[in-house]
Formats: sequence, C-alpha cells, structure tokens
Amino acid sequence: MVKWRGREGSKNVEDRRGAAAAGLSGLAILLLRFVFSRFGIGGIVVLVGGFFALKAIGVDPLALLSGQPAGPAQVSAEDQEAYDFSSVILAETEKTWTDIFAASGERYSPPVLVVYTGQVQTGCGNGSAAAGPFYCPLDQKVYLDTSFFSELSQRFGASGDFAAAYVIAHEVGHHVQTITGISEQVRNAQSRVGREEQNHLQVMMELQADCYAGVWANHADKYSGLLEDGDIEEGLRAASAIGDDTLQRNAGRRVTPESFTHGSSDQRVRWFTAGYRSGSVGACDTFSSRDL
Repeated sequence: MVKWRGREGSKNVEDRRGAAAAGLSGLAILLLRFVFSRFGIGGIVVLVGGFFALKAIGVDPLALLSGQPAGPAQVSAEDQEAYDFSSVILAETEKTWTDIFAASGERYSPPVLVVYTGQVQTGCGNGSAAAGPFYCPLDQKVYLDTSFFSELSQRFGASGDFAAAYVIAHEVGHHVQTITGISEQVRNAQSRVGREEQNHLQVMMELQADCYAGVWANHADKYSGLLEDGDIEEGLRAASAIGDDTLQRNAGRRVTPESFTHGSSDQRVRWFTAGYRSGSVGACDTFSSRDL
C-alpha cells in the first residue's frame, strides 16, 4: 500500500465533479419559464410529472430549481478517498520534478489536475471518462475521472494504490514532455510522415512517459518514503495490463504492432523499469533507442 495518508495534497487540483449536472440547473429554470408562458399551469403539471421521473433515477428536481448540482447531493466516501489520494500523488510528483528541474538550474511549472465526472470540457475539446485519464497540452492539465481506478482493478486486473499512482505519474510525464518541448517536436515530426510512422513516434512518446513515471517512483521510494514492498509490482502489472498487444488480444482482435500507439506490455514494463532503476531522466531517451 502506498503510504499516502496524512500527507499534504497538491494545491493544483480543480474539482469539477458534478459540474456537468450543475449546468442543467439554469436550463431547468428557463424551461419552467417557457412552459408556464406558453401552456400555463397545465403545462407545469405535465412538467412536474417529468421531474418525478428525474427523481426516480436519482436526480433531485429541487436541486435543479435552486441552482444546485443536479447529481447526488454527497460524494461517496470511496470517491472522496480517490480524490484525496490523487491530490497527494500529484503533490509527490511536484516534489520530484521540482528537484529534477532545479538540478539543471530550471524551474518546474506543474500541471493542474482536473477531477471530473463523466464528461468534461478541456482545452483539447470534449473529454470523456470512457477514454481514461488523459493530458491536454493546450491547457496543460491532467484530466481524471476517479472511477477509472475501479476500472483499472476490475477490468484490467491491475489492483492496488500504486497502479493508480503510476497512471497519474504517466500523465504528468506527458506534461514534462510538453514543457520541455518534446511534445512539439514529436507533433512536428508526425506531420511529415505517414500513419504507421506517426504511430511509431507516438509509441516512443508514451514509453518515455512510462519511463518518467518510473523516475518519479524511484524518487518517491528513496526520498519520500512513499512506497512499500509490492508497490512497484503493482505498477508493473498496470503497465503490462494496458499494453497495446494485451488490449487488442483481450478484445478478440489480431495483434497488429503497426497500429500500436502506446507500446506493447513488455515495452511498457521495460521502460517503466528503466526509469525506476536509474532514477534518471537520461535513461528515458526512447527516441534514440535502437530497441524499444
């Protein structure tokens, strides 16, 4: 178990849980006004019937009318724990990358972690929990629906706190690539080649983010005392579970390496391990490696 309890969380967390539902409240008020002006009290009666239907599926109609979030009134204890955990892990990545950047005489500018439910607006367009955690380079934010942690355990068989921590650290790795200019270089290179080579470049970038996650794990283990026995194994299981070949195979599809965008299970494990064993960013140059 990651020793995260009692540690200070990051101040760079934006809580948007229930924000999509809250947006319905203004629409509901406008709808009531329209129905009353057009159909009178009879229309309101019909609309109230609809409100009872909403209540039957867990949406509070009084909350809609009062302008409060339309979703559940309280966050579950499990969801709040996942939120707190994510905040602490983000804070731990901030410590690591601040130290690494400072060693080179540079200042680390951390990303914002946006915790949301279901759907979210990002600088890169609409986001969905179905896509899993992701990083948007245009607004430099990591987006996370904490329900993914349960999915990681139940669907992918990668249980444990560190499996979830690895996923967050991987997305923070993409932020490091953005602020160091690596992401832009890759995008420019991708614009000049065909689809298969674009995918290959993307794999290199994803594997480097895995390696960066390993670098963070090394520092968290040595300097923060965050990890316990078995945590790294949890991270390795997570890396293996979400390899492109494993995902294709589990979906009943033929494994096609030319379509990979994140790397095989073996590759993801190898590069996370390289970062963890070395603790050095220099070990993460996937773009110069002859053997990914």
